[in-house]
Amino acid sequence: MATTADLRNGLTIEFKNDLYQVVEFQHVKPGKGGAFVRTKLKNVITGRVIEQTFRSGENVDIIRLEARKMQYLYVEDDLYFFMDQETYEQIHLERKQIGDDVQFLKEGEICDVLFRGDTPLSITLPYFIVYKIVQTEPGVRGDTAQGGATKPAKIESGATVQVPLFVEQGEKIRVDTRSHEYMERVKE
Repeated sequence: MATTADLRNGLTIEFKNDLYQVVEFQHVKPGKGGAFVRTKLKNVITGRVIEQTFRSGENVDIIRLEARKMQYLYVEDDLYFFMDQETYEQIHLERKQIGDDVQFLKEGEICDVLFRGDTPLSITLPYFIVYKIVQTEPGVRGDTAQGGATKPAKIESGATVQVPLFVEQGEKIRVDTRSHEYMERVKE
């Protein structure tokens, strides 16, 4: 059993029967009263961030999680199948375990799957992924990056991102999966 003195950014704890990752913490010693620890905790499964205050020295359960590199294979109903890159073992996750990242899953992409023991909990996509644009309005002569105007483009994973007017259907683009934003065109 650990105490609040052991809290660090990135540490995973069990709190109210859920797993939370410490995003931010601050030890506070007011002039009057007991010391306490103010934290921001991110739910490992849902991604929801909460603020929580602990008394100084309060016990917390530190949980050991393991991230394994796995390749996304396919989806069947609401089950998403992944294959371990070392053992070739296949596992599946439900849509709710993946969350918003589901719209950026691309077949064959390597992801980090978070495990508690042998139980898969959630995934983390690479920060940048290259996608082919499958549908967008054609560009008009004279459209440049200087104007700042954008248009919607549907990418091969099914998600829609805003791209500059000069980007054409069939081109490949790099997308930041954290912010869901267009980064640049990619030459073949």
